[in-house]
Amino acid sequence: MWRAVASNGLTMLIVLLFLMAGVILWGQREYTAEGPLDQAICVQVPSGSTMSRISRNLAEQGAITSDTIFRLGADYSDKTQDLKAGSFLVPEGASMADIVDIITRGGASTCGTEVVYRIGVTRAQVQVRELDPATNRYVEKAEFVPGEDEAPEAFAQVREKADTRYRIALAEGVTSWQVVEELKQVDVLEGEVSEIPPEGMLAPDSYEVRVGDNRADVIAEMQARQEAILTAAWQSRADGLPLASPQEALILASIIEKETGTPEERGVVASVFTNRLEAGMPLQTDPTVIYGITQGRGVLGRGLRRSELRAETPWNTYVIRGLPPTPIANPGRASIEAAVNPDNTDFIYFVAKTLDPADGHNFAVTLDEHNENVAAYRRLEAERAND
Repeated sequence: MWRAVASNGLTMLIVLLFLMAGVILWGQREYTAEGPLDQAICVQVPSGSTMSRISRNLAEQGAITSDTIFRLGADYSDKTQDLKAGSFLVPEGASMADIVDIITRGGASTCGTEVVYRIGVTRAQVQVRELDPATNRYVEKAEFVPGEDEAPEAFAQVREKADTRYRIALAEGVTSWQVVEELKQVDVLEGEVSEIPPEGMLAPDSYEVRVGDNRADVIAEMQARQEAILTAAWQSRADGLPLASPQEALILASIIEKETGTPEERGVVASVFTNRLEAGMPLQTDPTVIYGITQGRGVLGRGLRRSELRAETPWNTYVIRGLPPTPIANPGRASIEAAVNPDNTDFIYFVAKTLDPADGHNFAVTLDEHNENVAAYRRLEAERAND
C-alpha cells in the first residue's frame, strides 16, 4: 500500500514538474513574442517609479498581455532595478522583452513633450512641441520669441511638468557671442559663462539639457563636440591643401558656412576659396568684412558700404591676402568637411543667382564670365527696386 502511495506521489510530482516546465516555457514565449500594440505609444516613467507600477500602466494601455509575466521577465533578466526615468517611444508590436530593454537602457528620452530653445543667426526662438508616436513626428504646440513675445500658456503648462524635456538647438553660422548671450536667456540653466569661447569652437547641434544644468558645462559640451568633429575632418583631409593647421581649416569652414546655405554647393564654394588661396588671390568675401565690423556681436542688418569694403580690419579679405586671423562664426560639420575636402574645380569667382539665397550661386572660371553673372544679378536688383 505504501509502495502504491509513493508511486502515485512520484507520478504526481513528475506531472507537476512537467506542468511547471510547460508554464515556464509558455511564459518565456509570451515574454519574447510580438506584443499587442497596433501603433507606437509614448511610455512615461516618472522619477521614483517601480517596475510593478509601470507594468500595470502598460497593461492598462494595452501594450502588454500580462503585467505578471512582464515583472517576472524583468526580474529573471535582472533588470528590475535598472528602471530609468524619462519618456520612451515603444514601437508597435514591441514584445515585453523589448519594452523592458527600452525603459532600462537609459540615455536621452525619445518621446513626450519638449521645450526647444533655438539659437539662430538672426534671432532666438522657444518652441514647445510633442512627439506623435503614431507618425514619429513632432507636433508644434506653441512658439514665441523671448524678449519680444509674451510666453504662451502652453509654455507655462509644460514647464510645470516634471517629465518635460529641454533641448538647445544651435544653428550653423551663429557666433560664439550670440550663443553666450542666448544661453543667458535659457531659464532652465544656471551659472555664469566667464568668457566668450573662441570663435568657431562651438558645434552647431542639438543638446538635451536638464533643469539646473550649468551654462558653463553646456558650453564645454559644445566645444568638445566641435573639437572631435574638427579633429576627425583634419585627419581625413585631402592632400595638398593650402591649409597649415586644423585652425585654418576651421577659419575657412566658417567662411564657407556664411557664404552658402545650400548643401550641394559647399564643396564648390570651398573649391573657389581653395583655388584663390593657392593662386595668392584675396578671398574677397563679404561675410569677413561684416565680421570685422560687428566682431560677431549681433547682425549688421544692412548692406555693406563701399568705405567698409576698403576699410582695413584683420578680417577684411578685400584688403588682406589669405585667411583672416579667426573664424567668423561657428561652422557645422558639413562646412568643415567641405573645407578639408573641396570639390575639384577651376572656379575662381561666384555670385548669387537670384535675390533669394536659397537659389544658390553662379560660378565662373574667368573674370569675363563672372562679370556677365554679376550683370545678370544687378539687373534682378534693379527690377526689384523698380517694383
